[in-house]
Amino acid sequence: MRFERKHALLLLGVAVWNVVTFGNFARNLWETYQAGEERPTGYWVAHVVLVVVNVAIAAVLGRLGLKALRATRDGARTPSALDA
Repeated sequence: MRFERKHALLLLGVAVWNVVTFGNFARNLWETYQAGEERPTGYWVAHVVLVVVNVAIAAVLGRLGLKALRATRDGARTPSALDA
């Protein structure tokens, strides 16, 4: 597969969306914790893991999107999926 500019922008958009939505989710989760809401420990652990995994996914997609965007902007060979 060859990445084009539209693919790079899509990857960057999804990365930004993940950071914004899960950043908001993490903030709400923290406020709930600070308010003293009683939940089982597994609830907090599961939701923190969910936030961390989605931010990591955003980092990977953002890195790949930036790499593809730079390649299309420079007129260089467009990176393939195997170059990641």
